[in-house]
Amino acid sequence: MKKALIVAPSWIGDTIMAQPLFARLQAKYPGLQLDALAPRWVAPVLHRMDEISDVVDSPFGHGQLSLKPRWRLARNLAARDYDAVYVLPNSLKSALVPFLAGIPLRIGFTGESRYGLINRRHRLDKAALPLMVERFAQLAEAPDAPLPRPISYPKIRSTASEQQQTLSELGLERPARIVAFCPGAEYGPAKRWPAAHFAVLAELLAEQGCAIWLFGSPKDHAVAEEIAQLAPGRCRNLCGATTLGQAVDLLALADLVVCNDSGLMHVAAALDRPLVTLYGSSSPGFTPPLSAQADILSLQLACSPCFKRECPLGHLDCLNKLSPQLVFTACMKRIAQ
Repeated sequence: MKKALIVAPSWIGDTIMAQPLFARLQAKYPGLQLDALAPRWVAPVLHRMDEISDVVDSPFGHGQLSLKPRWRLARNLAARDYDAVYVLPNSLKSALVPFLAGIPLRIGFTGESRYGLINRRHRLDKAALPLMVERFAQLAEAPDAPLPRPISYPKIRSTASEQQQTLSELGLERPARIVAFCPGAEYGPAKRWPAAHFAVLAELLAEQGCAIWLFGSPKDHAVAEEIAQLAPGRCRNLCGATTLGQAVDLLALADLVVCNDSGLMHVAAALDRPLVTLYGSSSPGFTPPLSAQADILSLQLACSPCFKRECPLGHLDCLNKLSPQLVFTACMKRIAQ
């Protein structure tokens, strides 16, 4: 195999967890050119992976069938002459373009009854492959073959020159000690630690000489602004003020990152930053931060993980009862290491 395409997931964290698959493919097929078909909002993390040669824009939103645009994209991909494609999402729509492009070998899980669209089909054994990173890595092997372990941690790149350029572009100076907060979670409020708790933590860390920078998308700006107002003078709200690539560079500078279970949590882990992650409605048993420098905090209540966007019981105890003092203690242990 000399040239292959990846159909990337639509979520930042999922895309980062696919990087060990890319590394395995390049080890298995020396000299392999590996391109990715991805939505524009995840493309920046693919550009920071050494294994990816080119990223092709996938312009389709969630749930859009868009048959004519998919056909046009398939014709363009056909001209690239790929030997194989690895379809990481399990949806039927994600397998359409590679099929229409006539890529000979189309690899993925059976997913939504994708018989014919996927012609090297893997059957998903959730018990044997409990982690998402394992499920992606399995696609490098023959169907039903055992998964070689261990699996490497995901890695993305941020160089000193990229970091300095981002600081200059945003008019930022590097403080002596940076703690990054990532208070958002795209999935829903049941994955978000309360703003008031983040504010208390900001006060406690600022008293230890830490500068607090808040990261996230434009959708996270309001909750970050609430944190900044509850801890006046302690935080710099960068939510929506950076591109994803710039956020990667600034997170690479952080001495500590405090995150909900979110895409930026996986970014920080892939940058090998010291990390404290806060779990509520979701489970670290499926999508944990894959880093030796990550600490996971979860109260493990009887009602969690529920995997709901909003607390079905209305109290959100899994996060409300995760106290700022407990998180502060974990932060100071991680900083000291």
